[in-house]
Amino acid sequence: MARLVPLEKTRNIGIIAHIDAGKTTTTERILYYTGRSHRLGEVHEGSATMDWMVQEQERGITITSAATTCSWGDHVINIIDTPGHVDFTAEVERSLRVLDGAVGLFCAVGGVEPQSETVWRQAEKYCVPRIAFVNKLDRAGADFFRTVRAMEERLGTSPVILQLPLGSEEKFCGVIDLLRMQAIIYDEDNLGVGFRTTDIPDSYHEQARQYQARLVEDVAELDEALMERYLAEEIIPPGEIAKIIRKGTINNQITPVFCGAAFRNKGVQPLLDGIVDYLPSPVDVPPIVGIDPETGEKFFRSADDALAALAFKVMVDPYVGQLVFVRVYSGVLEAGSYVYNSTKGKQERVGRLMKMHANKREDVKEIQAGDIGAVIGLKNTATGDTLCDTSQSVVLEAMTFPEPVMSIAIEPKTKVDSDKLGISLSKISREDPTFRVRIDKDTGQTIISGMGELHLEILVDRLAREFQVAAHVSRPQVAYRESIQRVTESEGRFVRQSGGRGQYGHVKMRFEPLERGAGYIFEDAIVGGAVPREYISAVEAGVTEAMQHGILMGHPVVDLKAVLCDGSYHEVDSSELAFKVAASMAFKEAVKNANPVILEPIVSVEVVVPNEYMGDIIGDLNSRRGKVRGMEDRAGAKVVSAHVPLAEMFGYATDLRSRTQGRATFAMQFALYETVPSHKQTELCAV
Repeated sequence: MARLVPLEKTRNIGIIAHIDAGKTTTTERILYYTGRSHRLGEVHEGSATMDWMVQEQERGITITSAATTCSWGDHVINIIDTPGHVDFTAEVERSLRVLDGAVGLFCAVGGVEPQSETVWRQAEKYCVPRIAFVNKLDRAGADFFRTVRAMEERLGTSPVILQLPLGSEEKFCGVIDLLRMQAIIYDEDNLGVGFRTTDIPDSYHEQARQYQARLVEDVAELDEALMERYLAEEIIPPGEIAKIIRKGTINNQITPVFCGAAFRNKGVQPLLDGIVDYLPSPVDVPPIVGIDPETGEKFFRSADDALAALAFKVMVDPYVGQLVFVRVYSGVLEAGSYVYNSTKGKQERVGRLMKMHANKREDVKEIQAGDIGAVIGLKNTATGDTLCDTSQSVVLEAMTFPEPVMSIAIEPKTKVDSDKLGISLSKISREDPTFRVRIDKDTGQTIISGMGELHLEILVDRLAREFQVAAHVSRPQVAYRESIQRVTESEGRFVRQSGGRGQYGHVKMRFEPLERGAGYIFEDAIVGGAVPREYISAVEAGVTEAMQHGILMGHPVVDLKAVLCDGSYHEVDSSELAFKVAASMAFKEAVKNANPVILEPIVSVEVVVPNEYMGDIIGDLNSRRGKVRGMEDRAGAKVVSAHVPLAEMFGYATDLRSRTQGRATFAMQFALYETVPSHKQTELCAV
């Protein structure tokens, strides 16, 4: 079937930012002005189209990324509205993996906040071109130019200002378009639908002229021919400057900056123009790189090649079952067809295909290259799997997700709940790649792990509401790790002799500590065949398995190097099992003698607090074993940055509110693992 809209007029974008920067509000305005919705949904009222989950409406935050499609002029824009809370950073990660461009929102009061940095780095990782929108210019303390400077300093980007705010704080009434040197003033009475274009007011004319000269200079540096014309003081038409801005944006050389106040319905239409004018279409980005699953060779897949699609999100729907969100990179995905899941090596049947509008669906017959949609009927497909043509198999690069840092024990209240709990947790784990479920071998308890207190709170709430599972929940537990501090050697010998064939495995190993975050390295230093080659993998498996349970508290052991130095074998009795057990024995013996330590997750905390509460807040962070790393002024308040152990941050939100009469805010995200102080380690081991 022929495309209704040419591929070059399609935009796949995400809205990314720190929590409460205005992502969902901006998306609601985009849907309203493009005619996709006929009312303005508000986050604070729980009526936002994109925040469709009950938990989102109650808390006024975005928890899950929601997809929608709208039209602006003759262009189609596929939008994914992403969460801003650090506990749901995986939603941002998997969205950015399949998007061609992004709009980074920044609060004009808060500036570049911690999660803004995180999502910006995620976009850098996938080389996603971005434009910036400085929002909330109507708020007290808003400072457009400070925010742009912070983008340059904290994000390392090259912002190119295309608009200036007209007025500030409560007097903010519109924007100045530097490309066309005109003012856009919005009408308060018609929800921002009506606006007028006028000459720039005299009081702003000199500032606009200076920033326009800077704009032309910044853009001229991207193109030699344009630079020559600029140096010759030739007047360059806005259309030609816009072409170079588009080229620089797609190449990630610059970040065009727009401004406005989405909640007050100002500046959204020019932002839509910017999305169309400067962000890439699927044909503007390089072809996707695929790997041949048989040979391991890399090659490109362009839009006209055979089918290649990436599953980037799974949602379990109570009415239609498993819903898999896909981005099609090449070929056409057709309803009723058979596709090959090259990641799992299984064939799947495509049932129905849908275009999504938050939680509403529109059935379609096919999803073409460059489009995002959802599939019903896939049984074995998970996040990160590749769907392709059976005859031309390809595996696309999957996504990586952070490990959970917090756990709780969950126990069903009744026998009926017990039966439903396992099924429900299995469904949630299919949806969320940062969610883990395990059974504690000592207590028999079901342990669920996630990215933070809010993440686990939402999961437990969903169990009760969506799956009708009533459960008791323990206090959150920190995901500690264990490691060693010195080099040690050990020997593992496993010998079992019975009437028939016995078991014999013997290894000599050396274990070395590595720097934090280095992970695990296994090295084979065997000389002369003391351990046959076919048993080396069993030795490695034995160490890997033993590392899952340390000797101090039973937490996984990390950041070490295992070297197989020597050993012996028996021609008849040796087996993979014997060498696996011998390696496990060697590991346990070595760890006892290598000064084992407990590692705890450290979070990076940023507290925005009024000046009068500064001393109290710093004292409180110090009492939580925190290390203050810096302080700065921001919009009449102080911003305190610190590293604090996650174990000391439980209930901090409530404590902070009570200490500051609700006037302070904070954000935190995982930073690193550090060694627990000796007195604290003694306490933990005694529990």
